[in-house]
Amino acid sequence: MSKAIFYHAGCPVCRSAEQGLVSAIDKRRYQIESVNLGQQPQRIPEAERAGVKSLPALVIEGAAYHINFGASLEEIKHPEEVHAGVVSPEEGD
Repeated sequence: MSKAIFYHAGCPVCRSAEQGLVSAIDKRRYQIESVNLGQQPQRIPEAERAGVKSLPALVIEGAAYHINFGASLEEIKHPEEVHAGVVSPEEGD
């Protein structure tokens, strides 16, 4: 079974993408993990190594797919500069 990782920031754009994408992925083929980088900033380097530049993003079979636009990784790395649409770690899921 392959792994699919959905990286997000907890913002409305990310949550909408998560609901649509995660439910559409074949769970018989992929183990799905959802990672809120606002709540788990220690996983940002992992996301960067996987090719994630903005959130939400789905990494599947070594390829990063960027969906819509909720936040850049730079905004998550530097929350003091975050625009109003991104949910802080305390408010996320």
